[in-house]
Amino acid sequence: MNFSWYTRTLLAAASGLTLALSFPNYNLPLLAWISISLLILASFRARPAVAPLYGLLHGLVFYPVCLPWMDVVVRQYGNVDAWTSAGLLALVGIAGGAVCAVFSWGVAVTSRKSGLLACMLAPFLWVTLEFARAHLPIFAFPWNLAGYAASGNLPLVQLTAVTGIYGLSFVVVAYGSMVAYAILSGRQRAWKFVLSFTALLFFVAVGGRYLVPSETPRFVAHLVQTNFAQSYDYPPDWMQVHANDLDELGQISVDAARRNPGLIVWPESPAPFSLQDAVFAARVQQIARDSGSDFLVGAEDWKRIAAGTRNAPGKWVATNSAVLLNPSGERIFTYDKIHLVPFGEYVPLRRWLTFAGKLTADIGDFTPGSVYGVGRLPDGRFGSFICFEATFPDAVRRFTAGGAELLINISNDGWFGRSSAPAQHLMMARVRAIENRRWLLRDTNNGFTVSVDPYGRIVAELPTDIRGQLEAPYDFRSDLTLYVRFGDWFAWLCVLASLVLLGMVLARS
Repeated sequence: MNFSWYTRTLLAAASGLTLALSFPNYNLPLLAWISISLLILASFRARPAVAPLYGLLHGLVFYPVCLPWMDVVVRQYGNVDAWTSAGLLALVGIAGGAVCAVFSWGVAVTSRKSGLLACMLAPFLWVTLEFARAHLPIFAFPWNLAGYAASGNLPLVQLTAVTGIYGLSFVVVAYGSMVAYAILSGRQRAWKFVLSFTALLFFVAVGGRYLVPSETPRFVAHLVQTNFAQSYDYPPDWMQVHANDLDELGQISVDAARRNPGLIVWPESPAPFSLQDAVFAARVQQIARDSGSDFLVGAEDWKRIAAGTRNAPGKWVATNSAVLLNPSGERIFTYDKIHLVPFGEYVPLRRWLTFAGKLTADIGDFTPGSVYGVGRLPDGRFGSFICFEATFPDAVRRFTAGGAELLINISNDGWFGRSSAPAQHLMMARVRAIENRRWLLRDTNNGFTVSVDPYGRIVAELPTDIRGQLEAPYDFRSDLTLYVRFGDWFAWLCVLASLVLLGMVLARS
């Protein structure tokens, strides 16, 4: 089957659009199951020199439609004009499209030898490229991988405890590949196989939910939603101006813990919170003492670079951190965020992005941490990851592999406003609970504060845009999933399969 160039262009654009519409807030997840088939059709037997353009077009449509919240963040908090904001979003689309261009090229080259082989290659190559997206040295951005579109189905998402999210992406893309092959071949047998696989997926998706276990938690944590208005600049007297707000938050925390003893959690720093600030430090220490509880709080933490190091010894640097205080108010554990947000917590390639002038001037660089530390509570151990780190499967897995029996995610999604980003962020964090088979406590500044059980059910949640606390049930688990034990074994298997299949095709050229 040979499509015209404009048909291929429409198919590639439709592929990006349908995949984008499968995610929040469009919430049309069934479209994901056919979206990649459209890109396969667009790339099928296209000229290898032209085929990458179809993948690039897929990305140029997918990212702006799926991530319009980037414009909200950059324009509102980066203080840039509409054209600069559009340019930055276009750069994201180009970067993501460049990855998809490799997919289109691989399908095109392989399909010239065998249509069946091209459709066999497609899910392996797609997962390989998603895996690459999560490990790019500067622009690692594994946001909205294809598998997340199917993660709302409780039985299907349990696969991630074995393969990580990449296994679910494989299933979604493999289905699209089958559909593409049935269209291209026109064989009745191929369509029968698609119908059989559809029936199997339907049976698992509908009937499998009765087989997913449930748990009865023994503990409760108090997840405090601070609900501070987001701002990029904070005046020196911010603590004094907001003294009443902080008093209210302290009272909410202490009253909740006295009424029902348990861990108190505050979100990723939504304001100039630093334990080097004597006023703020005194407040949180008092909360810990008055409540008689352990207290995990998000804060900027300032550290002096040790003498004898190569990088500016003696210089003070800031980290985005989660700090645990014991009931005596003593600091007993700190985790420093490792995966920082590009253009939020640091500017990649700052010296070359001169066109972004105001944005690059205003964003200060945090220093990334380096240790996936595990903290201790009276009844078990926990790992605390911060905001954007919820999108990195292997990063969260490292906490569990290091002994964490509970996962805590603190985040400040106030930057996103009421865009689709907070819902997308929660969608991905929820999968981390399943991959690791751990309870997940997720505390945010202004919404999507939840408790998630080890199978991905949201068992308690707080309304958005209110100040209050969620009595979040949780427990500790020490068993290890296959994903935790062996990491990204499935993704690496896809890398190997892609290299073998492409190698076979190129060797015959």
